[in-house]
Amino acid sequence: MEFVRKLRELEAKGTPISVGIIGCGQMGSGLAHTLKHVVGMRASAIADIDTQRGIKVFSEMGFERDSIIVTNKKSEAEDAIKRGKPVVTENALLLTELDGINANVEATGVPDIGAQVAYDSIEHKKPIIMLNAETDVTVGYILNDIARKSGSIYTVASGDEPGVCKTIFEQALLMGFEVVTLGKGKNNPVNFEAVPEMLEEEARSKGMNPKMLTAFVDGTKTMVEMAAVSNATGLIPDVPGMHGSKVEIADLAKVFIPSKDGGIFKDKGRVDYSTGKVAPGIFAIVYTDDKRIVKEMKFLTKWDGPYYLQLRPYHLCDLETPQSIAEAVLFNEVTITAEDMYSDVVCVSKRNIKAGEILEGIGGHDWHGFIMTYKESRSRKALPMGLGKGAKVVRDIKKGEVITEQDVIIDDASFVSRLRKLQEVLIEKRAKKG
Repeated sequence: MEFVRKLRELEAKGTPISVGIIGCGQMGSGLAHTLKHVVGMRASAIADIDTQRGIKVFSEMGFERDSIIVTNKKSEAEDAIKRGKPVVTENALLLTELDGINANVEATGVPDIGAQVAYDSIEHKKPIIMLNAETDVTVGYILNDIARKSGSIYTVASGDEPGVCKTIFEQALLMGFEVVTLGKGKNNPVNFEAVPEMLEEEARSKGMNPKMLTAFVDGTKTMVEMAAVSNATGLIPDVPGMHGSKVEIADLAKVFIPSKDGGIFKDKGRVDYSTGKVAPGIFAIVYTDDKRIVKEMKFLTKWDGPYYLQLRPYHLCDLETPQSIAEAVLFNEVTITAEDMYSDVVCVSKRNIKAGEILEGIGGHDWHGFIMTYKESRSRKALPMGLGKGAKVVRDIKKGEVITEQDVIIDDASFVSRLRKLQEVLIEKRAKKG
């Protein structure tokens, strides 16, 4: 794909891709700064409940304060974008309506907001690029379905682990290999009991929200990322929660393979993660029994096979997101999206929870995300992670239990909850058709 040439042409014409960013945290603000340096693209608007964060980012990018337009009105925002002035708004859905925006990037990490923004962007035929895998693993399947039927684009962004894993997955298939494992490195051991107070000092030193760091440490983020990979590729977790073994790079192709060949898996076609020194990398373990290819791999790599490691030792998060924007706007292509619901991320209690309590969201005190196959999730009526926030507990839940839909009253007023119900109807309908 000729990204650079086409983007240079747009720049020369004075019509760069105009991008709206929803959520001005670490990822959203980083993307805005990245776009400043990408020929043929620009960050035109930022939506955040705290408008000062958007103002700060545009100011850091060199805009005078008087030139930054803060508004919730469509007409004012459209006029500002036409005049090349950056827009900051509290209203995330405003960016889905603006004619001056060519694509939106959702970076809040909040399932309900992400679902609404994605749906509205699709409705307005505006490509939506998700730096919000939490929404994707909850309702990405139906959002992708709606987008395809309406002629729009829904995609998870390149740069985060799912997008990078999908890239090496497709490269492996195009070289004739069978993909045995897709995985990522996790740079700290999982602590399912982690809460924000435990990580406040570390979060502050890293410029992170303590709840965001908690979602990394308690495993939720890893479960979400690998569920997104699963739903895009058909590979599944070998066991609920995955193995998460501490395996170093040299041994990945010896461990993350079927047990009949000395590994830990029941079979091929798995997603997992390692707490060895793999992060910030992602990896694929691939297989071939073709003698000619084995011979060539021996010559090229010095590896004996038949299992081979493909390693990308980094992923660059929001720095790589412009590639997904370009794919969507210029070529009408997706980076990665849910082809089916092969895996689900559900809520597992961090503590004993009493009836009558209202559950917090991701990175809180009440639950952590936990991957399992979609089939098992539905058979157990497990509470999807994206519906955890705001659910009212109706019976006592013990620490370490999978929270079920019978344990809570789900917030039916939330958009993501309603979309999830429609998604389950769609899946059941397609299953009956075979």
